[in-house]
Amino acid sequence: MKKVHNFNAGPCVLPDQAIQKSIEALKDFAGTGMAVIEVSHRSKEWGEVMDECRSLWKELLNIPDTHEVLFLGGGASLQFLYVAMNFLEKKAAYLETGVWAKKALKEAKGIGDAYALASSADKTYSYIPKGYVIPEDIDYFHITTNNTIYGTEIRYDMDCPVPLIADMSSDIMSRPVDVSKYVLIYGGAQKNVGPAGVTFAIVRKDALGKVSRYIPTMLDYRTHVDGASMFNTPPVFSIFVMNETLKWLKGIGGVEAINKINVGKAELLYNEIDRNPLFVGTAAKEDRSIMNVCFVMAPGYEALQDEFMAYAKEHGMVGIKGHRSVGGFRASIYNACPVESVEALVSCMQEFAAKKA
Repeated sequence: MKKVHNFNAGPCVLPDQAIQKSIEALKDFAGTGMAVIEVSHRSKEWGEVMDECRSLWKELLNIPDTHEVLFLGGGASLQFLYVAMNFLEKKAAYLETGVWAKKALKEAKGIGDAYALASSADKTYSYIPKGYVIPEDIDYFHITTNNTIYGTEIRYDMDCPVPLIADMSSDIMSRPVDVSKYVLIYGGAQKNVGPAGVTFAIVRKDALGKVSRYIPTMLDYRTHVDGASMFNTPPVFSIFVMNETLKWLKGIGGVEAINKINVGKAELLYNEIDRNPLFVGTAAKEDRSIMNVCFVMAPGYEALQDEFMAYAKEHGMVGIKGHRSVGGFRASIYNACPVESVEALVSCMQEFAAKKA
């Protein structure tokens, strides 16, 4: 198979161990004589996968008994609606740090009174807003911890005077998280914890059932807590791959170990961007994401963008084109992205600069 360095923003690179185990399960799942995509989700064998996957989530993130882990469909985009349906009674505030935060706010506005408490739209979402005060008369405060398009990240668990909700689609399991500080953490799996098709939600159970509106059955978190994420047929294959991905993560030392690796990968690439005369980072240095590294050609070298893109592709770099809304380049260096791929990208940038600078 052709060797490439995969920097796609999602679906993204997965551990080879998880891919191989998934291939085996497609041939014969747990000795059943059936593929994992054929087996009944009510079977004993599948129940063991669900239990193990839920247990791994709780172990790796040290999730307290106050919270439940759910595996759902619809992606984070559907969770934008779930959030407002389940938690918005009178008023909610959002931190607008990018496209996905803005979309989450839009869904909440369709349900009730929701507004942006602070926004970084004035500088193309290139920084995380600071200096705002969270009011105590709101139902919840919503944040998007990592902004894949713009390369900014909130890398700490804030103290919040009201229920805190976080979209952690693209940085979950990349660092330790104090889950007790959140009433809800949610996201799509296709960045750090699996393939597209399954959505995770970590919800504080006693925070549910507080709104007065009717909540449609499938949009009520209590439905899925009570049904152990199997009220309807779950996305079995995506959950299987997620389980194998989490087993890989546990095997290398868990979130503490991967955090050190991730910080090292990010530092390697950011140091090259800051040093190399051809490139410049686009995110404020104090808010740089360790998951999505965004950069452009430096002033005076803009005309070289397409040439560098072609050069990088020739050298096995895949997925480094920046999001269509901002252009430039983006290297997504999620958990399973090996340091060797980052080193290869850095070498590519150095070689190109030696020819052009």
